[in-house]
Amino acid sequence: MANKKTIKDYLNEILNSYDLSDEHRAFIEKRIEATLKKSGSAKKPTATQVANEGLKSAILEGMVEGTKYSITDMIKSIPALEGLTNQKVSALVRQLVTDKVVVRTEEKGKALFALAD
Repeated sequence: MANKKTIKDYLNEILNSYDLSDEHRAFIEKRIEATLKKSGSAKKPTATQVANEGLKSAILEGMVEGTKYSITDMIKSIPALEGLTNQKVSALVRQLVTDKVVVRTEEKGKALFALAD
């Protein structure tokens, strides 16, 4: 499967394939520049992402090394998680597992989480 062409690729093709007036050429070059500027900019995290980072830190601080927790156990024992749904906490813990900070095990069909060594 071939790579998909980007807007920049198409605009460069137009620039190189057609005899354009200086005005049209300048317009297309500006569009290419704007496309590069937009795709290269570093985006700030959203308020939700910032809040989630705080919650993930609270999870890590609230976990005791050597202890396994279910999602429900975490919600009950970590004050910052009070009032959150199992799905929300599960999503946050899944990110911590992906980052290899928390380890997931399964006992009797129930997912348990512990701090990574």
